[in-house]
Amino acid sequence: MQLRFPYPDAQHALVAGVDEVGRGPLAGDVVAAAVILDPERPIARLNDSKKLTTVQRERLFELIMDSALCYALGRASAAEIDTINILQASLLAMSRAASALTVQPGFIYVDGLYCPRWDYPSKAVVKGDSKVDCIAAASILAKVTRDREMEAMDAAYPGYGFAQHKGYPTAQHRQALVTLGPCAVHRRSYKPVQLAMRQPQ
Repeated sequence: MQLRFPYPDAQHALVAGVDEVGRGPLAGDVVAAAVILDPERPIARLNDSKKLTTVQRERLFELIMDSALCYALGRASAAEIDTINILQASLLAMSRAASALTVQPGFIYVDGLYCPRWDYPSKAVVKGDSKVDCIAAASILAKVTRDREMEAMDAAYPGYGFAQHKGYPTAQHRQALVTLGPCAVHRRSYKPVQLAMRQPQ
């Protein structure tokens, strides 16, 4: 991990990290989290959620919720993704997460190339979930939340294997799309879903 405040303009502000998960899946919401960590209660071994095991993510998820000064979630639905595209939907979800913080930050680090259009002083950090602790914490909250939601979707929409692949375009998922057709939570603007919709059922 690099320093919590890698940019000088964040040194004296209450700092949040924001990240999202779920750009690649063919189904479900894109989910974002915003986290303000407590400097008095540091959390060890924060990292990009994709580099952690399920057990590590679950443990850190509980620690973050217990130790953070403040955290919030935001999302954009499959219908919103289809309407405004996945990049804009991801930025919208991140903006919603930041706005939902009950303690508002003076500075925000955002994972990736772009910051949402908002009034917060902010900095986009490429691979920020591996570099900045508060972004890593946000990535963990968002990932665990979305994974749990997709497991619940598996019960609501059986046959697609959502609990296993979390909506990502695995061979199993693509075959289920062909066999069953899209369900209510599929992103109809994504090509594999569009192709499945054209298949005779």
